Amino acid sequence: MTRIRREDIKFGQKVRVVQKKDQRSGKLTEGIVSKVLTNSAAHPHGIKVMLEDGIVGRVKEIVKAKQ
Repeated sequence: MTRIRREDIKFGQKVRVVQKKDQRSGKLTEGIVSKVLTNSAAHPHGIKVMLEDGIVGRVKEIVKAKQ
């Protein structure tokens, strides 16, 4: 699995994140990025973002647009 870097995440992009409460189960939550909260270029557990609905989590997947 490749690490997602901060530069890969864009505002308005659809992503799947793991919330703090779901770290043990690995349950992913899908949403649109409204803020990038991690300042460093990379993080071993994923870049922390806030979604449009206020959920905060670490990005595990970037959802690719269907062509």
